[in-house]
Amino acid sequence: MDSMHPYEKLPLFGTGLILGVSLVVSHAVMLVKAGPVQDFLKRFPRNQMLGQILLGIGLLWFWLLVAPEGKGFINSLSMELGEFDNVKPMLRLIVPVSIVLVSISVKDFLAVRALGVLGLMVAAPLLQSAFLKDPASRLLIPAYTYGLIIASLFWVGMPYLFRDAVTWATATQGRWKALCSAGLAYGLAIVICAFAFWRGY
Repeated sequence: MDSMHPYEKLPLFGTGLILGVSLVVSHAVMLVKAGPVQDFLKRFPRNQMLGQILLGIGLLWFWLLVAPEGKGFINSLSMELGEFDNVKPMLRLIVPVSIVLVSISVKDFLAVRALGVLGLMVAAPLLQSAFLKDPASRLLIPAYTYGLIIASLFWVGMPYLFRDAVTWATATQGRWKALCSAGLAYGLAIVICAFAFWRGY
């Protein structure tokens, strides 16, 4: 029986390529369609429906990590929590209840908080894909991921900072273009490293 968690099987090449292409495409769109993207980002914190969708995805993902023993997709992401394994049954009940309660009761910046939850969930597979791999360039992925973790923690706990960051980033077109270009360049660096150094990892 294979005891490896699916996260541990993630290839550096494939994961890096997906991350790199995602960064390239998203930042290219941000450059080309600056106006509509800026308008969306300014409205995003108050988008209750999108917040509920993102929160549902994030908490469902977490629930799959503590899913009961069984077969098939539902149990495919279940992982051991060490000392906290005994709280799994409680978490299986708390997570769906919290999805409903938070979606109903949290009105301020729900979308930002949900984005933070999703960011924290994405971090684990990204870090695992680069864990103990040989190419030094793999550090591009952990560097990005730790930045994502820090941002996500702030988004969950202090979501108004997302609004402030958007306001700062969109204050001038020069600043917006510089930030988008930096993200685009980082994505290109990951894609280049994936093809040049990460094949076979």
